[in-house]
Amino acid sequence: MTVKVGLAGTHSTGKSTFLDALNVRLTNDGVRVGRIGDLATAARARGFPILTQHNFESTLWIMAEGMRQEAEATLTSDVILVDRPVFDALGYLYAALQISGRALPEPKIDGLRRIAEACAIDYDIVILTELDESVGLGEGRDENHAFRVAAGEQIAAIAQASGLTPLALTSSNSGKMLEVVHKKILTSLGRALQ
Repeated sequence: MTVKVGLAGTHSTGKSTFLDALNVRLTNDGVRVGRIGDLATAARARGFPILTQHNFESTLWIMAEGMRQEAEATLTSDVILVDRPVFDALGYLYAALQISGRALPEPKIDGLRRIAEACAIDYDIVILTELDESVGLGEGRDENHAFRVAAGEQIAAIAQASGLTPLALTSSNSGKMLEVVHKKILTSLGRALQ
C-alpha cells in the first residue's frame, strides 16, 4: 500500500517547507518517501508558459508529468508527498484565464477538468494552504497579487467540486498540522508512532 499526500495552494504559502519537515519525520521513521516537486519550473524550462500565461498545453504537460511521476513513485515508496497535486495545475490555468481575460474552447477546459477530478480522488490525504497576506512572497515568486489570490481561490473551488475535504494548512498551524498528517500517514501504513 502507498499513501499519497497532495499539498495544494497558491505560491508562497508554506507547501515546500511543510513537506520538507514531513519528509524528515517519515524518513526517520524508516518510511520510504517519494517526493514529487512543483512541476511548473520544469515546464518553464521546456518552454511552456506558466503563471499568468498558463495555457492548455502547459497545463496538460504539468498534469501528465505529475501523473507519470506519481505512478512511478508507487513502485518504490510507502508514501508519496506531492507538492502541487494534479488538480492544482488546473486551478492555476483558471486563475490565468480569469486575470488575463483569455478563454479556451469549452471542450479543452472540460477535458482538463475531467482529468483533474479523476486524479483528485486518488490522494489519500489532501492539504490545502490558506493565503496569509502578511507573509511575504518567496524569492523569485510572481508578484501579481490578484493572480496569487485567484489561484488560491480556484484551487480551493476545484477541491470542493471534486468532493474533497482537505485539511487546512495556515501560517499559524503548521506544527499542529505536521503532527496530524504524520499520525494519519503512520496509521494508514499500520505503524505505531515512534
